[in-house]
Amino acid sequence: MTDRRSPLARALAVAGVGAALVMVTACAPEPGPVASPTASVSSTPTPTATPVPIADFPYAPSTSTTALPQDCESILSDDILASLQGIPLNAPGMGGGIRPDSSRVCVWADPGASMTRLVTVVGYAPERASRDALYLLGVDEGYLCYEPDEGVRCEKTWEEGTLGLTQGRTVYWRDGVAVDTQYSNLAPQGYTTAIVDALRPNG
Repeated sequence: MTDRRSPLARALAVAGVGAALVMVTACAPEPGPVASPTASVSSTPTPTATPVPIADFPYAPSTSTTALPQDCESILSDDILASLQGIPLNAPGMGGGIRPDSSRVCVWADPGASMTRLVTVVGYAPERASRDALYLLGVDEGYLCYEPDEGVRCEKTWEEGTLGLTQGRTVYWRDGVAVDTQYSNLAPQGYTTAIVDALRPNG
């Protein structure tokens, strides 16, 4: 079929088709970046450490020939240290360390196991105040008190009501130094005796 349009008409028709294509192309949306899926991050909650409760004892400057320990392991026997293997010592936030009054606080406890702990405070304590405190433990709180090796020792055990865990406290005083141990579900045999022997290696 012969196109009978004039050369000018044919040129205008071609130009119109080209303009239409330009308009369609100009209106087409540009492809945007493909959004990558957001990876979900899962984490295991870390147990929150809180200082373990420690009963009061009258720690204060006192006259003594006994030096306080520099750390918590050196005052324990190898057998007791073996029985405590795997239990954190002075984990962050649990309250262990050296107090301003120079007493040493040893906390054997896992922050994730709040009912299992062994806490010992070793520090200077004046004789009069210490004997008064020990006397009150025996008279008012039912502790068994006696006087071994030129010192005074008071101790008591009981069961925690809900879970029936064995809890207790042993306080030993001699030569101006007190060893106060409080425990729950963790009481190595001979623990306090080992500390006393380490503090006074010559008797």
